Amino acid sequence: MKAIAPGKIIISGEHAVVYGAPAVGMAVDRNAVFQLKPQVSDEISFDLEHAAASSFTLLALRDLKKRIERKYSQFQQGELGIRYVLSAPADLFRFAFIHALDGLHRTLDSGLVMKLRSTIPVGCGMGSSAATVLSEIRALGHYLRVDFKPDWYYEYSLEVERLQHGYPSGIDSYMALHGGCTYFKEGQGQKIPMPSVKMFLVETGIPESSTGVCVETVRKQFGSSSIWSEFVSVTEEVRTHLETNEQSKLYESIRANHRLLDQIGVVPGRVSQFIREVEARGGAAKICGAGAVEGEAAGVLIVLADETPTALCEKYGYTVSPLRGDPLGTRLV
Repeated sequence: MKAIAPGKIIISGEHAVVYGAPAVGMAVDRNAVFQLKPQVSDEISFDLEHAAASSFTLLALRDLKKRIERKYSQFQQGELGIRYVLSAPADLFRFAFIHALDGLHRTLDSGLVMKLRSTIPVGCGMGSSAATVLSEIRALGHYLRVDFKPDWYYEYSLEVERLQHGYPSGIDSYMALHGGCTYFKEGQGQKIPMPSVKMFLVETGIPESSTGVCVETVRKQFGSSSIWSEFVSVTEEVRTHLETNEQSKLYESIRANHRLLDQIGVVPGRVSQFIREVEARGGAAKICGAGAVEGEAAGVLIVLADETPTALCEKYGYTVSPLRGDPLGTRLV
């Protein structure tokens, strides 16, 4: 059984979405693919990219689940930072598997090999973990012949996302599940037209601070700030410009969104300088995830421009590639 789920970018509303403000997100043509195959052994084997192959009994996976849930409870009580809930990134997918299996009250006739392959940049704000978890539980559900409703996938993936991001808004899971371009607010989404402008994905490198750490840091400094109302205004403008296909105004709103993100301290100086140079050439750019509160890398940027900013990216040592939307979301392949 094989399932695919897309990554996402946030066109407007990063960080603000955590406080109930709206965001505009778009599923993109970078995907996570999970494949399940039965094996003679009764163990569950994980063949994951960027992690050594590993095998577990169901008992060992349930013990892992208990330890992770205990750590997350400590995080909720303020006794532990979110970065310490998972001992290793791969634990997220091990937890997702046993959490879904136990939640369905199903048994397995044999062991399984769980193979992940992904083209979504990891740790760069593109919803890699949400897409991977959704492709995993979609493939598992089909393997177990369970007919899920979309809401079930959303809630399960969100429960798993909390282990990595603390208090996720849900937009990563929503976009990966449904695809397309969406106006998202407080867990609910409304489809809107995808951008018709040329878009490019610029990779500045993996941030030194995780999404959870960025969100916690911003919450401490700006949790009660009035700046979130400014984010709301910009996001509403972006939504309007997409619906009316006003490209020049969309550029202006993207620039305004960048200024706000810079103000809350999640755009490293070098990345901000790159964006200024993009703007000087008539384009617009902004971070697409949580950004960073440490170091000079900020994950991925979305760049709106008439031409590929190849020379500028070479100057900064960044990589650039065309970016398109994914209208389909999580599905079997």
